[in-house]
Amino acid sequence: MSPIKPSHSNDAQPQQPQRRQLLAAAATLGVAPWLLSACASAATSPAVAPKAAGMRRKIGPFEVFPVGLGCQWRPGAAPGVIVDSYSSSFDRAAAIRLIRQAVDQGVTFIDTAEAYGPFLSEDIVGEALQGIRNKVVLETKFGFDIDQVTGQRLPGGRNSRPEHIRRVVDAQLKRLRTDRIDVLLQHRVDPNVPIEDVAGTIKELIRAGKVRHYGLSEPGLQTVRRAHAEHPMAVIQNEYSMLWRGPESGVLPLCEELGIGFVCWSPLGMGFLAGGVNAASRFVAPDFRAISPRFAPDVLPANMALADLVRTWAQRKNATPAQLSLAWLLAQKPWILPIPGTTNAAHMTENLGAASISFTADELRQLNAAVAAIRIQGDRLPPAVAVMSGAEAPPKR
Repeated sequence: MSPIKPSHSNDAQPQQPQRRQLLAAAATLGVAPWLLSACASAATSPAVAPKAAGMRRKIGPFEVFPVGLGCQWRPGAAPGVIVDSYSSSFDRAAAIRLIRQAVDQGVTFIDTAEAYGPFLSEDIVGEALQGIRNKVVLETKFGFDIDQVTGQRLPGGRNSRPEHIRRVVDAQLKRLRTDRIDVLLQHRVDPNVPIEDVAGTIKELIRAGKVRHYGLSEPGLQTVRRAHAEHPMAVIQNEYSMLWRGPESGVLPLCEELGIGFVCWSPLGMGFLAGGVNAASRFVAPDFRAISPRFAPDVLPANMALADLVRTWAQRKNATPAQLSLAWLLAQKPWILPIPGTTNAAHMTENLGAASISFTADELRQLNAAVAAIRIQGDRLPPAVAVMSGAEAPPKR
């Protein structure tokens, strides 16, 4: 079996030994991470002491802990090995422990998808949640053309035809070992299926009790309006972080207008904001960053200005870079939920500590201005992937 590797390298900062020790203790003892984080903060920086009201936030119809857990995993090259998009690895037993530990420490929002594996992530999540299913909001996704028996990716690419959605949901309920899906997302807009047909099909599944709420991931703005008119949406899920602030110009104002919650995938910028990337970092396939223009050798040194800013502010707030980055997202809007993924239990505990970090109004203005002043070089996604983001569904005939 390949050696187990963490999913992001939150290198220990010399200025933060007490916080590191407390986070490690939380991971070992199963103590709520924000409690130990608060203890560390109280001893060194009262500004980051948590507020009890901040331990829950409203995302659509749900009240959840401010940080969720993303479970984007697939089989590794060696038998029994599970990897994430950045080639970090662990095994099935460790994945199950990670999910259960996250719930024990307060996580109430778990994200997965049929495409992750395919099917592997849903199967692991379903097993991990046995006996604790009612403690979490369970979100999964459909939208790609995947054979529901074999898991083979079919040449159609995206598939949101009504009959396919129904087959997928029935298969997902079995894999997830549950009687309902709390949030069902269209993973990417299907260019061949009117969104009214998609939303109408999901509305039927909601009436049947198989789905509670729904949303879209990386949709075009007009598609959001059309879907919401057909049946009100609960959430939109897009990439959003200090490294990619695209949602601020379109989808976030629309979510605020329509009362839709916003879930952030890749809230740590594919590990960039967690302190594990430097100007000399190089990536090889199947690590997704090997094909991500933002991580190309010719632009990465310039982009490190953002990593340096995050590190400086993390020290100022007695936090780790990952915690600072997640706390920044939480401070943007009260209806935003980051879902960082990891294969490392200590990093998961560390991420949850972001809920205890707050900013004064002046601090947030300063940090927002500093982030906005840095121009990130390189597109956020390779062209073949980027073309699926912001897509508009065809009109209803």
